[in-house]
Amino acid sequence: MFLLMVVLFVLGYLAIALEHPIKVEKAASALLLGSILWALYALSSEQVLAMGFSPLWEKLKLMGQQILNNIAPAMTADQFATSPFRETVELARDSNAFVKNELGQHLIGIAEILFFLFGAMTIVEVIDQHQGFTVITNRIATKSKVKLIWIIGFITFFMSAVLDNLTTTIVMVALLRKLISDKPTRWLFASMIVIAANSGGAWSPIGDVTTIMLWIGGQITTVNIIIKVILPSLVSMIVPLAIMSFMVRGDVKRPAKIQGSDDITTPFERTFILFLGVSMLLFVPVFKTLTHLPPWVGMIFGLGVLWLVSEIMHRDKDDEIRKKLTIFNIVKKVDTPTIFFFLGILAAVAALQSAGHLSLLAGWLDEKLGDIYLINLAIGAISAVVDNVPLVAGAMGMYEVVTPDMLRIAADPAYAAFFVQDGLFWEFLAYCAGTGGSMLIIGSAAGVAAMGLERIDFIWYLKKISWLALAGYLAGAGVYWLQAQIMV
Repeated sequence: MFLLMVVLFVLGYLAIALEHPIKVEKAASALLLGSILWALYALSSEQVLAMGFSPLWEKLKLMGQQILNNIAPAMTADQFATSPFRETVELARDSNAFVKNELGQHLIGIAEILFFLFGAMTIVEVIDQHQGFTVITNRIATKSKVKLIWIIGFITFFMSAVLDNLTTTIVMVALLRKLISDKPTRWLFASMIVIAANSGGAWSPIGDVTTIMLWIGGQITTVNIIIKVILPSLVSMIVPLAIMSFMVRGDVKRPAKIQGSDDITTPFERTFILFLGVSMLLFVPVFKTLTHLPPWVGMIFGLGVLWLVSEIMHRDKDDEIRKKLTIFNIVKKVDTPTIFFFLGILAAVAALQSAGHLSLLAGWLDEKLGDIYLINLAIGAISAVVDNVPLVAGAMGMYEVVTPDMLRIAADPAYAAFFVQDGLFWEFLAYCAGTGGSMLIIGSAAGVAAMGLERIDFIWYLKKISWLALAGYLAGAGVYWLQAQIMV
């Protein structure tokens, strides 16, 4: 069953990749894949976990044994029965219960992403429905494809560092629809948005989920990650943009204005809703910093504020106009299949993580490569196929942050120095995991969002964009390596 899970994941992944040729919605394939993998895992949990590849299961069994040997003898039967130790022991004895518990834990993380995504998509849709993006698009005068792709690229790069790559992609793709009418050109620009968003998120502690994980885990600090990774990240965006500049020619075709659309909202309302919506998105990391709550809480807070303000703003308008502008009706336009796709693919990857497939992969990389640069480059490449979050989590589990005391007694101090706080391994991991996902449209949250919003074909992206993303990825990695050699 352990190998069968891998085979099914590959087959499911192919079904997602070949969405257009086989004419099956990728959300359906992803949902089936996620549910089948967890079902197989549950049905064969004892067999799969007995192989010893799941680090959490092995850790739980050890904890259960330590409780029975050291803690339980010092307690009465009644005390032990009502203590949390009993639950740990029972969980360590029941593989099926462990799988259910793991599913529940993963569901929490997945739900956080889905709530965040839904909130961001709704806020963007509200701005769009109020024609707020026209405030920006009307100020972008150029129709030159070359100039426009550079403008869009740099806006995305720096915006994703402040927001995050997922939210930025949703906002910029919505903006793109106001600037470009034809689908092929929009696909090219949307692909550059994915690359720029992932590059921009890699050098900021709040720009990507993986950098947030490393930041919170103590592997990196704010100032150092910015200083050390911003230049490689910038290069990873500039190289694809420069190559793309030679591939696009002429002017973009602007979408035709809808007759009478300007009468729906006033210039003040468009500007105000745009300002308020973007402010609410920008407030999310501030909310997280102040409250230490997950980002999705800040996102639904922002949505609540926008909802309340829009209801008050339009309460005296005609029912027909009010119906078009209230969030109650706007929320129906949110791309629900994209939400379901996220649910399915994240659930599938979570099953592989829980069963130990990803930990096994991480250990193999460490054994076969044995070089921090090669390991991280491989992790970045793999993150184009599977989610970078569990990969980074696996890397964080493989290696611990080396303290000064640990460094002094290390058998190989030079190698151990790579793993201190702000060490080369952690910084390069942030870069590789953040930018590597751009090599496939499905390899990052930003890519998945763009794929869902613009219906970008997987094979088209593979043929047209993947090699550009790879060129930028390797160029940025080279810059980081040179930078590391100079600073030694």
